[in-house]
Amino acid sequence: MDDIWRDKQIWKFAKEQPLTSISKDSDFSNRILFKEPPPKVIHIRFGNMKMREFFLTTTHVWEQVIALNKTHKLVNVFKDRVEAID
Repeated sequence: MDDIWRDKQIWKFAKEQPLTSISKDSDFSNRILFKEPPPKVIHIRFGNMKMREFFLTTTHVWEQVIALNKTHKLVNVFKDRVEAID
């Protein structure tokens, strides 16, 4: 069990590197709104789906997600849209 990182450890590591966290966990997108300066977060928000559908959905918007990630601290990826928050 020692190999499992908790949210706080992931957050700290991403902030120090600096890296972008990609997660389906709402804890990261909630945390980013209250912590300064945050690491960047890409929040995948389309729930459970088969891997093929997941791949096709993310592939369709990934260039937009990466572009928004460069200038925003949080990028929310939904099935039908992408939103970014400064």
